[in-house]
Amino acid sequence: MKISSALILLAVFSLAGCKTAPSQPDDDTLVTSEVNGVKLVHRYAVQAPTSFTPVNQQYRALYKASVMTRPDYSGKIVRYLETGKPFTVLGEADHWLAIAGDDPQQLAGYVPLKAGVKSELYDATLRNDRPRPRKARKKECVDVGGQSKACRSGDTATWILQ
Repeated sequence: MKISSALILLAVFSLAGCKTAPSQPDDDTLVTSEVNGVKLVHRYAVQAPTSFTPVNQQYRALYKASVMTRPDYSGKIVRYLETGKPFTVLGEADHWLAIAGDDPQQLAGYVPLKAGVKSELYDATLRNDRPRPRKARKKECVDVGGQSKACRSGDTATWILQ
């Protein structure tokens, strides 16, 4: 009995000195990265960029863009921007926009440069992007004898007998 108790105590004391391996962070763990002297707080799933230029301005989405975990199309989709809705741009990262999420200081992901425009330029951008209505051209027709006439097509300058 004494020997089995001694062996159990020996096993307990030897295992008590063991350390557990550090746990791998999950995708939602917040990490801090420093890029070009700027500290970025982001989720573990969102990759830190290789270059970063601070912007810190409000933008509006020009279309329903995918927010990616990497500043390229090989990342995973985190969420989507809604057309016309404002979002905060933290900076330009590897020719993509690094955007903030619910917390304006936390990097949520990346969208292409053309996905948004500065909020104050949004209305002018939409106005300039609309197709211009063409002026109606006068139909030019001449009589060719009897009840026939020839009309000129404005687009191609071709005469058509009618």
